[in-house]
Amino acid sequence: MRHAAWAVGSRISGLYAVTPDEHDTALLVAKVREALAGGARLVQYRNKSADTAVRREQAEALLETCRAYGVPLIINDHLELALQIGADGVHLGGEDGSIAAARAKLGTERIIGASCYDLLQNARDARRAGATYVAFGSFFASEVKPSAVRAPLELLHEARQILAAPVVAIGGITQENAWRLIAAGADSVAVISALFSAPDIRAAARQFSDLFK
Repeated sequence: MRHAAWAVGSRISGLYAVTPDEHDTALLVAKVREALAGGARLVQYRNKSADTAVRREQAEALLETCRAYGVPLIINDHLELALQIGADGVHLGGEDGSIAAARAKLGTERIIGASCYDLLQNARDARRAGATYVAFGSFFASEVKPSAVRAPLELLHEARQILAAPVVAIGGITQENAWRLIAAGADSVAVISALFSAPDIRAAARQFSDLFK
């Protein structure tokens, strides 16, 4: 089944909006809508504090919003939730299950992202298992994951040279430092705090997006 926001061969690039923990579904949708209006090219639903019912409610609401903008919705960690609502894909960390098993369930057309931390070998393994894109980080100090391992900028350039896959940078990314990641080879930057904590989310999204022009 082809999903409306994603077509095989589409390029993963630009601002990747990753949602903050937000219990109020209407407020979460409003924030994501502002990010999309500002130019976000992908959205990842990530909520580490919600229960199953809230997570399902929010994911379905965000999927409808993303569909209106023709932007893929990726579900963090929860493969079964992605399958249940027909999301465009899933993002898996090192302890979130097998990429190969996820690919077998999702089929060939949906997106699988893989957290590869600071290791190029993780990215090689993820690609062989069926990952669509690979994500490295944290590149800078992160409010969301303050103890996360730090990745060197050179890793982005090396990954672009070796891997035939989009490269996403994560961790502590702001409008002031994002250009360094893009210059080093990142196809996309994944942002939470500097986007969704901004006083004007739409303007912040536009400023991040302009860095890719």
